[in-house]
Amino acid sequence: MRMLLTVVALSAAAGFAQDVVQLAPERVKVLIENDQVRVLRFSEPGHSKLPMHSHPPYVSVAFTADYSKYMFPDGKTSEEHTKAGAVDFFKAVTHAFENLSDNTAESIMVELKDRPPAAAAVTTEMDPVKVDPKHYKVLIDNDRVRVLRARYGPHEKSVMHEHPASVAVFMTDSHAKFRLRDGTSQDINTKARDVTWAPAGKHLPENLGDKPMEVIVIELKR
Repeated sequence: MRMLLTVVALSAAAGFAQDVVQLAPERVKVLIENDQVRVLRFSEPGHSKLPMHSHPPYVSVAFTADYSKYMFPDGKTSEEHTKAGAVDFFKAVTHAFENLSDNTAESIMVELKDRPPAAAAVTTEMDPVKVDPKHYKVLIDNDRVRVLRARYGPHEKSVMHEHPASVAVFMTDSHAKFRLRDGTSQDINTKARDVTWAPAGKHLPENLGDKPMEVIVIELKR
């Protein structure tokens, strides 16, 4: 009977876990939402807490060095140190959160929505990792996403390449030109911690700035 009550309690805790945005709308903001992703910006003051809530599979990008504690429905806990600039993939989870640091924890979370049953990775001869390995490195590659770190020195440019639908998280202030396949170009200024969504497409980026440019590109496999 005691075991049965424990199972029921855990099931209830997981079942009643809420949407994190509804729990703390002043600290968790929706930046982008479409049929493939929901992108959240977290700004958690020192020693703040979030009650039990659930996430689908997600990619996290940390802007700050953090010290966090997670509590799970089964009563287990986990303390984690995260470096600024860290990028990680997590499976669906239900947990509560506490910032154990005195400092505000800043991060981006890209929640992945359900895919069609026939979803599959897109392969291309214009893969940026193959045609431009100097600027593109693979950080994560699984059945849901491929995450790249793109780094350009001042005034460096790439070659024409292709991405599937993706989320870009800018780690630095950037001034870049994107030449498109049709011969047109886009001149774009972004700030560090900006986030953008792009459908599948081909382009040739060039860093127009005098400082290095770094972007985390989260490619979706559909």
